[in-house]
Amino acid sequence: MRVRVVVPLLVGLVLALIPGPAQAAAPAPTPPKPNWLPADKQGFGTSRTVASKVWFTLEGGELSEVYYPSLDTPSFRDLQFSVDGVTERDGAVHRALLLDPDSLTYRQINTDKRGRWRLIKTYVADASRSVVLIDVAFQSLDGRRHRVSMLADAAPSNETDTSPGSCSPSGVLASDAQMAIAVAARPALKHLACTAGSDGIVASTASTDLTGKSRHQHLTLALAFAGDQAGALAAAHASLGAGWNAVARRYVAGWHAYVTRLHQRPRSLATARERQEYAVSAMVLAASEDKTYRGAFVASPTMPWVWGTGLQTPSGPYHLVWSRDLYEIATALIADGDVAGARRALRFLLFRQQQPDGSFPQNSDVTGKPALTNLQLDEVADPIILAWQLGAHGSATWQHVKLAADFIVGWHDNQGHTAPYTPQERWENQAGYSPATIATEIVGLVCAASLAQHNGDAVDAGKYLQTADTWRAMLNSWTLTTTGPYVSPSTPAYYLRLTKDGNPNAPTTYSVGDSGPTLDQRAVVDPSFLELVRLGVVAPGDSNILSTIRVVDARLSTLTPNGRFWHRYNGDGYGEQRNGDPWDVGFPPGSQTTIGRVWPIFAGERGEYELAAGHAAGAELRAMAAAANQAGLIPEQVWDQNPPSGQHGFASGTPTFSATPLAWSHAQFIRLAWSVAAGRPIEQPTVVACRYVRKCTAQ
Repeated sequence: MRVRVVVPLLVGLVLALIPGPAQAAAPAPTPPKPNWLPADKQGFGTSRTVASKVWFTLEGGELSEVYYPSLDTPSFRDLQFSVDGVTERDGAVHRALLLDPDSLTYRQINTDKRGRWRLIKTYVADASRSVVLIDVAFQSLDGRRHRVSMLADAAPSNETDTSPGSCSPSGVLASDAQMAIAVAARPALKHLACTAGSDGIVASTASTDLTGKSRHQHLTLALAFAGDQAGALAAAHASLGAGWNAVARRYVAGWHAYVTRLHQRPRSLATARERQEYAVSAMVLAASEDKTYRGAFVASPTMPWVWGTGLQTPSGPYHLVWSRDLYEIATALIADGDVAGARRALRFLLFRQQQPDGSFPQNSDVTGKPALTNLQLDEVADPIILAWQLGAHGSATWQHVKLAADFIVGWHDNQGHTAPYTPQERWENQAGYSPATIATEIVGLVCAASLAQHNGDAVDAGKYLQTADTWRAMLNSWTLTTTGPYVSPSTPAYYLRLTKDGNPNAPTTYSVGDSGPTLDQRAVVDPSFLELVRLGVVAPGDSNILSTIRVVDARLSTLTPNGRFWHRYNGDGYGEQRNGDPWDVGFPPGSQTTIGRVWPIFAGERGEYELAAGHAAGAELRAMAAAANQAGLIPEQVWDQNPPSGQHGFASGTPTFSATPLAWSHAQFIRLAWSVAAGRPIEQPTVVACRYVRKCTAQ
């Protein structure tokens, strides 16, 4: 594939050079802003090299969080410019775009709301060092000379140091015991000043040489990270010395080389938009891996809503590693041809994240250290399934698989519950008997039995299969209601989201959480029941499956201009408030102050079901592609039919302010594309489907 070279941007009208006074000093620094920026990113990038340990994000017309030295450590809040005292975030109309279809090279175009100026910024990461390099072009649209200043907020080491070292005229923006952050530019910045806050953020300002007039329209800025101040300053100046052209060329070439090594894009991608979305999705997944602790892919380089405004300090979700999300990512990597990345993910899960008792934490940092420690039994089963899909039969892998499988079989709590009851299901806020979790546990045990047989362990293989068969036989008695409020002649029975007590016909109530109501468990359904079909536990034409689809579609689906999407479950409150304000904790239960919106991943999962049933899934693939923002990033959620949907800026089917990009969303898109091409859900383990839903000549 031919390497496309990103060259410096030369914009603007040919303007006469009008002499004027020297640039005035930068305005006094403003107090640091609270915590982190919104999660609806319009760009996410990093170099393909492990030498460059920075990941940058873009949001609101500016550079937002930069992660260093690992992908679970945001260390820089934002950098933008002010023009004549007005910030580009507040005073401009923003546009973001991907410059190259096969490289995470992004450009922001910010045009003054009053038509007086335009700022155009292009971002790459230096492949040789931990530096974000920004090509800045400034154009005067009104023919006048303008005053442009840089504004930056550094937050070294995820705000863990409440008194980071202050900036210096040399270009150091902040430092602590672990790192230093420095800035340098050509032409040079002037009058660097800063204010350090008690929240671990250092706010800095500096004046620039930009005016919009001839010879004052261009700036190259290097934002550098290193272990100490001298190292950060040296890195910044080294990147400037290498020059924008050389740094950008190497950055682009790295991504082109990665994309070229993947499988050719599947023929199922019918439109240019779908083909572009596929490439972005593949690159987003690759960029989501840590560079020190290989195989640690985070869920999202963001902190949505209250997660980014102080609920947890230092910041945690979503830039952590979930076993479930990592499984979704790894299955997409297998599909797109990055099998080596999937194998690294498995090694991370088994040799870093797995606990001595065989369990897996709710999530961990990139070292494998547990962060949130709740137990979700599907997350214990997922690594087993991944090992089977990768054909990882080795004895070292088997020992870890056996630990996980034994944990599932033997799990119990001090209240008398035993597996497949789970302390939390995939939505992380309820305990009970969940069809989706039980499906994953059954599949994990069947896959574990297969791996046991490869290792000559017939006894364990028999134990796992017997347990899986028993749970499958009991599935309906635990989770299928025949007395719920949605029962009708066309829907005589349906699967519930979960039961609290293992009795699906009992009127047991529970609060769904997140300001949602307290509901009869029989009134709460969830599209996740389709895990039963997608993973090969129940046949797609089973009457209970078909009945539940009708219930779920009637109760949870929303048809938008971009396609059909689904809510997670009845009463879900994990999303924005009715006026569009962020989700937060502490609202009264039952107030329904916050509303969970619809999720693109469900379009993908539904598409995989349709393929299993022998139907087409092109509509679901198109919907997922259409859910992406203008830069190709797919969010966790899109706007539904509830307020403020339909108002200006809240178009139904377009991204909310939820985590964007969400790696799971991108993984699901890739896997669906390959499934459509294959005419079947490629994730489905044949060893499971051949046992339960179809006849096979050999397993």
